[in-house]
Amino acid sequence: MKITSFNPLIVSSKADEVVALFEELGFEKRHAPTLEEVQTAADQDFRLKDANGFAVDVAQQPGVPQDMTIIRMNVRGFDEAYEILTKHGFKNTRGDEILENEHSKAATMVAESGLTIALIEHLK
Repeated sequence: MKITSFNPLIVSSKADEVVALFEELGFEKRHAPTLEEVQTAADQDFRLKDANGFAVDVAQQPGVPQDMTIIRMNVRGFDEAYEILTKHGFKNTRGDEILENEHSKAATMVAESGLTIALIEHLK
């Protein structure tokens, strides 16, 4: 298993305000990642990067009572990463269901402490 990227993902009912804050901090919109594979009700999502290459993803999710910060972890070797997280007590928010299509494999994993990791592998 290899981690290919690791960055915060902010889920908010007011994504436009979060994006505006990060733009003021020097981040620029790069592209819209396919976060709907991880957060199924996301209406709109953004990837922002700054001049140093730091990234933050922002997903619009109606109805969330407050912003949630999740770690987005892209990997090569989804099954191994999933097994490691499970071994450490993480639970898939969809039970045993893995979201998979021709482009990616994904699961949102939550620890008992509340630590949440959006685990994603982009398939080639």
